[in-house]
Amino acid sequence: MKSFFKELFQYNTHANQELIKALGKPSEYDLKQSEKLLSHILNAHQRWNDKFLPQAPLFDPWELHATPALEDIDRKNMEQSMRILDEVNLDQHVQYIIRNGQAFNNSARDILFHIIHHSNYHRAQIATEFRHAGLEPVITDYIFYKMTKQ
Repeated sequence: MKSFFKELFQYNTHANQELIKALGKPSEYDLKQSEKLLSHILNAHQRWNDKFLPQAPLFDPWELHATPALEDIDRKNMEQSMRILDEVNLDQHVQYIIRNGQAFNNSARDILFHIIHHSNYHRAQIATEFRHAGLEPVITDYIFYKMTKQ
């Protein structure tokens, strides 16, 4: 199961990096919402990683980053997630408190899956934003990632 999660996080980083490249290109279109969503994906990933590696959150969930900084943030998130997968039992439960003060207790497996699912959810929103701007969305589907890795 850990190897599958590692593969999912590699896919996640690949998809994010493809979007970072696309958003880094000069464009006549307003892609501010896409930039905001991608920053949020990375900020949330970092904050979820912090449930395992407690530290003060580096970013507010909706903090906006300049496109050049996104690549490094994404790489650090990936490194942390891989470290978590190496060190944590997937059945281990993690207790944490969210911003509104509500307490939760979830398995490591569920939290790690949530990171991937949350990222996909917002990448789908970014694809919609690209379409609304008249652009072809970046292909970030898992199955296409798998096809390129064979």
